[in-house]
Amino acid sequence: MECPHSTKPITTTSKMEGVQERQQIAPLVPTNKKYVKMSGFKRDWNGNAKKRDGPKPPAKKAVQNQFTPMFETLRDELDQHHDRRERIIKASRDITALSKKIIFALQRIRKIDEELPKNIQAEIDTRLADISKLLATIAPEIQGINRYRYARSLMCLEELVEALTFLHYLKTQTLITPEQLTPIMEDLVQKGITPSEDVAMTDASEPTAAAPEQPQEKETPKVSLTQDDYLYGVFDLTGEMMRFATTSTALTGTMAGGGAGGDEQPRTIVEDMHELGSFFEMLPVGQGNRFQWEKKLEVTRQSVQKVERLGYDRTIRGSERPKGWIPDLSGGDQAEEE
Repeated sequence: MECPHSTKPITTTSKMEGVQERQQIAPLVPTNKKYVKMSGFKRDWNGNAKKRDGPKPPAKKAVQNQFTPMFETLRDELDQHHDRRERIIKASRDITALSKKIIFALQRIRKIDEELPKNIQAEIDTRLADISKLLATIAPEIQGINRYRYARSLMCLEELVEALTFLHYLKTQTLITPEQLTPIMEDLVQKGITPSEDVAMTDASEPTAAAPEQPQEKETPKVSLTQDDYLYGVFDLTGEMMRFATTSTALTGTMAGGGAGGDEQPRTIVEDMHELGSFFEMLPVGQGNRFQWEKKLEVTRQSVQKVERLGYDRTIRGSERPKGWIPDLSGGDQAEEE
């Protein structure tokens, strides 16, 4: 046998001699199996080796006094609060994603009509059924003061309001009111509750006359909408109306509309955008939400201006544009394009 780093052969006798020399150099190395694989020892201030494996000292008992029950109650309440908040956030994330999918499906529509295409209506019904189940799971958690305590975790309601208002607009060309949204939200929560939780099953063989009195039914929890949920949802609606106007005009060659307008002319989406923008300009800014309000108001102004330029181009220079042309709504003078 030859060593790879040396040209001299290594014999069995030289191996034994090397082992004996190492033992003479380090005779104090313990042979216990616990220390064979360790490279060193941890020592205390006196130089004694610390034992790693040994009996652990008994845990010290927590101090108990007259304030201990109060702090234990507060601890339990904080744990329940964090668990409840996590459940609301998870459901809110899923509701937001489903609401966006409803909006994406509605953007495939090319005209305002009471009857939606069957494939789009079926997809919307499926998404709303999933939203109903999620709303039913968090409805008991956001009753009373908890509705405002977890308001920041319920941003999904703004997205849901946007989807419902956009759906209502494409069917009726009108803006849905908060009074019309309230029964829709109640119906969504009611559909999400399973029959086993809502109705108690009884045996048909039991006589009805001697049946015991049924306990009073519990009131179905509701998911209420705040003023900010509705207004911010309508703010976001203007952006979807702008996208709908752009795609429908480019593909059909006419501005979307159909309702009765002035001078016996059909009302178009441009007029609807004008009215929405004017209403928002007249509303006062609420306390505590000035930054978000001004930001959404600026986006609404941009959406209104884009639809206005779209209408001007179709009216003044529509005959010069080929079918399928989509205008540049990023800004700037449209006359400088050619």
